[in-house]
Amino acid sequence: MKQIVDSRTRPLRDLRISVTDRCNFRCNYCMPKEIFGADYPFLNRKEILSFEEITRLARIFSSFGVEKIRLTGGEPLLRKDLPQLVEQLALISGIKYITLTTNGVYLSKYAQKLKSAGICRVNVSLDSLDDEVFKGINNMGVGVDSVLKGIFAAQNAGLEVKVNMVVKKGMNDDQIMPMVRFFKEKGIMLRFIEFMDVGTTNGWNFKDVITKKELHDMISEEFAIEPVNPHFFGEVAKRYRYVGTDTEVGFISSVSETFCTSCTRARLSTDGKLFTCLFADQGHDLRELLRNGADDEDIQSFIQNVWERRDDRYSEIRTEESQKNRKLEMSYIGG
Repeated sequence: MKQIVDSRTRPLRDLRISVTDRCNFRCNYCMPKEIFGADYPFLNRKEILSFEEITRLARIFSSFGVEKIRLTGGEPLLRKDLPQLVEQLALISGIKYITLTTNGVYLSKYAQKLKSAGICRVNVSLDSLDDEVFKGINNMGVGVDSVLKGIFAAQNAGLEVKVNMVVKKGMNDDQIMPMVRFFKEKGIMLRFIEFMDVGTTNGWNFKDVITKKELHDMISEEFAIEPVNPHFFGEVAKRYRYVGTDTEVGFISSVSETFCTSCTRARLSTDGKLFTCLFADQGHDLRELLRNGADDEDIQSFIQNVWERRDDRYSEIRTEESQKNRKLEMSYIGG
């Protein structure tokens, strides 16, 4: 194993892999329907990395000390035969954790297969418990019950479950405490994600952000919570525990309390580009290397060179001007 660090001494430890740029939702803050309509040019099959290509790259990343892989999208469960990819990744020496981020609709169908293949945790996106609010967010008429069914199926399959809620002022801020009460009662960790300026199509404005401090204060008015020490360097969520319980609540505060200084994550897009930041405007083409006959050592050297030159810290230096710069959509780069 060859541990590498970037120009700010941040190690490479986590790999997020987007397996599809397609999704069955059209959430306003991610894939707004007016942009991602029926004529949107999604990637075709030849442009997308095969399972074998993904596995080969994951094996190379593991040689740098990457232990955690998260499969994302789009909606990753739209990728045909995804459990087969999980099985291949689980066989890689050094890979200890494989997790999945999903909207949960297909979890009831795939939860047991994912668990058997090697997934250890699922992060399920759910932004409201109110059917009308939720349908208004996903813009596809999908009700809450289908997601809850997936969450409980994942639990029954033995998967760890975390629920992610993106909060936007005027969209679902009245759902914060109903979500807290429900998932506290169920003993499931709920994580609040500040509305972020990912991509250029979601109409981001700081005025729409409900900050981690505001969320913390709101919850504390009803429930006593205490901070929990991080599990590892680079943990994204700031975690708290409801006093007297083992149930946690977390906050992902990319806007108000940035965590660039401890970011250990690389991202692999659906078409094989390496990105060193969620807010990047360009990537580094690994697919071209794969398909033009590069050997593992060549690819390893390429990745090492990219990482060691990495200097990203967008959230720390966010300005009105930088917000106007073209950034890639989260559905393409993976969350």
